[in-house]
Amino acid sequence: MGSASAFTRDRRVLHVRPGDSVQAAVDAVPGRGWTIVVHPGTYREVVNVPADKEELTLRGASRDPRAAVVVYDNANGTQRPDGSGTYGTAGSATFASAAAGLRVRDLTLANDWLRADHPDITGTQAVAAYLTGDRTHVENVRLLAHQDTLFADTTALGSFDRQCFRGCYIEGDVDFVFGRATAVYEHCHFRTLQRDVAFTPKGMVFAPSTARANPHGFLAVRCRFSSGAEDGAYKLARPWVPSYETTAWPSLVVRDSLIGPGIDPVAPYTNMRDAYPWQSMRFAEYRNSGPGSVITVPGNRPQLTGAEAASHTPATYLGDWKPQQIRSF
Repeated sequence: MGSASAFTRDRRVLHVRPGDSVQAAVDAVPGRGWTIVVHPGTYREVVNVPADKEELTLRGASRDPRAAVVVYDNANGTQRPDGSGTYGTAGSATFASAAAGLRVRDLTLANDWLRADHPDITGTQAVAAYLTGDRTHVENVRLLAHQDTLFADTTALGSFDRQCFRGCYIEGDVDFVFGRATAVYEHCHFRTLQRDVAFTPKGMVFAPSTARANPHGFLAVRCRFSSGAEDGAYKLARPWVPSYETTAWPSLVVRDSLIGPGIDPVAPYTNMRDAYPWQSMRFAEYRNSGPGSVITVPGNRPQLTGAEAASHTPATYLGDWKPQQIRSF
């Protein structure tokens, strides 16, 4: 991280510059409420924020999220160096946090592992960010990977941890926004990638795994969905009911959003496993626009009524937590 002279303790700020380590800065944080400023550069490392680093702010020094990039290339099936096995999906994450009150802004978090470079690996999930912990606020961040880009999860099945993503760019191909968190996505841009396969769908944007007892899962509001693939090549979502958590009741609402032609308008949802059909899940839309939102088969696109939509807002999902725009220190 550099010497202690790189930061001033009275302002509770640490600076990370090229040649330094973001993880070393995280390790040096002595308590809650600190800020780590990442200066422009590429930081090729895995970063883990433990639960005891509460109220940590991690932000780029520039307002351009492309300027400071944290990137690595582990996948689910990548062997650990110590020979203890593979990383698994969560373990593949370039950036992971279990800390309550985490704030991340003006950065790129990426996993650049590619299937084509590793034809021998079948566990192709490669996570850019694995987030748990209540009150996680991510703003103006680019999240880049292919399969399982953003794992928006909770600390435990009975924890309804809340996350808020504002003005973020998130790209991928298969289930690239997934997990059981109560997660609000406001003014975010989701982009589906071109994928070199002969079949369709090429992938899905969302794969929520909301706990049955949680009234709120994923909410995308005033977002944009674009694609680098051909029209109709992607599904909007499929439900994820994990084998280790078969009581899950996935929940997703997409509302007031612009859905481009990359999403199949006729059948925007599909099953992950036929034992858990998407029709039995909590999937709905409201007042979307764009060619990918056209309702041609009403039964394939459940719509909220105005009265129902009133309970699917950022305020109702986040409750007593009102994340403010992250300001400069």
